[in-house]
Order: sequence, then structure tokens, then C-alpha cells
Amino acid sequence: MRLLAVLLLLAAPAWAQDQRTGEGTGALLRWLDKMSGETADVELQRGQSAVSGHLTIELDECRFPAGDPASDAFAHLTIRDSRAAEPVFDGWMIASSPALSALDHPRYDVWLLRCTTEAGSAQ
Repeated sequence: MRLLAVLLLLAAPAWAQDQRTGEGTGALLRWLDKMSGETADVELQRGQSAVSGHLTIELDECRFPAGDPASDAFAHLTIRDSRAAEPVFDGWMIASSPALSALDHPRYDVWLLRCTTEAGSAQ
């Protein structure tokens, strides 16, 4: 039991180091109009917004594992529908698990593909 506790304590710094994240300067998102079948990729910089159909999609932040920028990204988005008073989505989306925290909209889907680290440079 004591040996297990010592091993866990020794492993804690390595585990904590793996939890660090890098910040992207932007994100690449995909948008789908379920009625028309139209899709588009939307690249946004932090703080920027884009209009697609009735939606305005704003990127607040995009992060990724610091040791592996090409792996799982997660972004905080605020999505508004021009026909609704409140945002239809305000939260974190995860690239590898889009259904975990998805936009719940009858007509549109939006999902995160990856973070970008420089203008025009998707990771």
C-alpha cells in the first residue's frame, strides 16, 4: 500500500504536466444547414464572429494539449440565432467528441475541427 502511494506521488508531476494546454489564435469550424445540405468551413480568430445562415458564431477561445497541438482541441463558442433573444449555444465544444457538448438546433449543426496557431495555419 505504501509503495502504491509513493508511486502515485512520483507520477503526479508527470500527470499534471500532461494536463497543460496551449492556446490557439483561432479555430476551424464546420457548419451544416440540415435543410439544404449546404456545408462550409469557417476559420475564426479569437474574438471574431461569422454569420452563416441565421447563426452568428463567435469564437471566444481555443485550446489544445500543449505537447501535441495536432490532437484534441476544445473551443469556447457563443452561437446566436438571429430569430432568438438568447444564445442557442454558449459553452465548450470538443473536436474529438462533438456530441458531448453540441449545438442543439433544429436546422443547423456547428462543430469544431481544430485550433489554429497563426492566421491561416490549422493545427
